[in-house]
Amino acid sequence: MKFSCEKNELSAAVTIASRAAAAKSVVPSLEGLLIEAGEDLTVTGYDLKTGIRSAIRADVTEKGSVVINAKLFGDIIRKLPDDVVYMTVNEKYSINIRCAMAEFDIMGISAEEYPELPSVDYQNSVYMKERDIKAMIGETNFAVSDNEARPIHTGALFEVENEVLTVVAVDGFRLALRRERVAKTEVGKISFVVPGTALSEVEKIAGDSEDLVKITLGTKHVMFTLGPNMLISRRLEGEFLNYRNSIPQTSKYSIEVSRRDLISTVERVSLIINEKFKSPVRCTFGDRVLSVSAATTLGKANDECGVEGDGEGLEIGFNNRYILEALRAAPADTVRLQLSTSVSPCVIVPTDGSKNFLYMILPVRLRANEN
Repeated sequence: MKFSCEKNELSAAVTIASRAAAAKSVVPSLEGLLIEAGEDLTVTGYDLKTGIRSAIRADVTEKGSVVINAKLFGDIIRKLPDDVVYMTVNEKYSINIRCAMAEFDIMGISAEEYPELPSVDYQNSVYMKERDIKAMIGETNFAVSDNEARPIHTGALFEVENEVLTVVAVDGFRLALRRERVAKTEVGKISFVVPGTALSEVEKIAGDSEDLVKITLGTKHVMFTLGPNMLISRRLEGEFLNYRNSIPQTSKYSIEVSRRDLISTVERVSLIINEKFKSPVRCTFGDRVLSVSAATTLGKANDECGVEGDGEGLEIGFNNRYILEALRAAPADTVRLQLSTSVSPCVIVPTDGSKNFLYMILPVRLRANEN
């Protein structure tokens, strides 16, 4: 195998594909990247769960393939000068890498030892703008469960209906939902669950452009195609939570608040809360004011935030991290908090009446001596 290419393009491809390479495996090839030189150059990482392949332009003078340790190869390419990289691999998988005055000789592994990426038996495709899919994942993936006892909830539900994509994540304590219109769809209604780890990689690969991401659904796998990059992940099987039945349809109180102001207030009160000294934040909804407080062995903290509406003194406790993550994710300057009692969920929705996002947080029971 023999080829040359721009260092920066190769470095970008290696960085993207390396995200799917196994950090540690009893199978040495899984810790590597599959480099294939054909009509163009492709770099592939695969840990048997998620596979990423990135293609770049290259001047290929001799076709071939080889597997190279991902960490070593990545470190070498990143440190090379910004110039053309020349790479040669002989029949014994001895690899020579040259760039300007720098030169490396390392050993590779036969490509025959690398597992083949699963094929996606095409069923349906959905197209989304890169910036939209990036935002939707970033604004829901924090609520994906890490509890392997319910594997289906370690992923996010994708639902396409009436040319609208809904992404839902739940972990038993909170729910995150985002909706956007699809750019194009080849199906009327579908639903599937994608592992949160795979979605994190899609979010990192996706840019803020108007370019389209193609989501291809197979019977067991799903493929995201983002320009020259492609990610394949297994689908999660099982019964996902019926989220529609979990969301309260009515509320007694409706409170509007500046998202940034409430984040700042909760952040200040949370300064006395940490992993060692945990405590819920106590929220008291009055007339046009929200009082937030917390108490731990480190001390007490109190603050207030102006709101629109009257909660008639309703007191409700929240895990500070859960409410902060929901508020930070909400794509709006002001939000509406919908509440009923101290033991019913708090639902966060847009103030304009649209349905493009919804966050639900279960309350924490407060004890009388916690404040």
